[in-house]
Amino acid sequence: MKSTWDGLPIADDLPTGTVIAVFRRRDGHIEWLVLHRAHRGPAFDGDWAWGAPSGCRLPGEAVEVCARRELLEETGLDLTPAPLLHDDEWPLFMVEAPTGADVRLSREHDAYRWIDLLTARDLIKPELVAEQLLRAARLLQSSGASSGT
Repeated sequence: MKSTWDGLPIADDLPTGTVIAVFRRRDGHIEWLVLHRAHRGPAFDGDWAWGAPSGCRLPGEAVEVCARRELLEETGLDLTPAPLLHDDEWPLFMVEAPTGADVRLSREHDAYRWIDLLTARDLIKPELVAEQLLRAARLLQSSGASSGT
């Protein structure tokens, strides 16, 4: 059985895990939450260094439960992400955080930023990881909200 970086079992069936696009409204703009993985140290800026909260699904765990659990574990945010885009392997969820939300990182991450979409697009690598956040932003914008760009 596969396991996560910290030894937890990963579900054998799909979806493997989930991504949670977290945004907040501040001064009339949208800011997106990105996390920096601690595995390679705070200076690392290569592939998989920065990204939205995400994680693998535990065996038997519903994907909606996984999204909420991962968000709480990685950020301390006790919010209920809504399904946004179905994907067989890594469905995308989205949730709005209150402007003053207190982000508390797990040991998996060593930094976080609330940033605009263009900055997020340039910071997150590889492109396929950045595309998840861009898809969420496009759907949020199409619903009538400002994209923060």
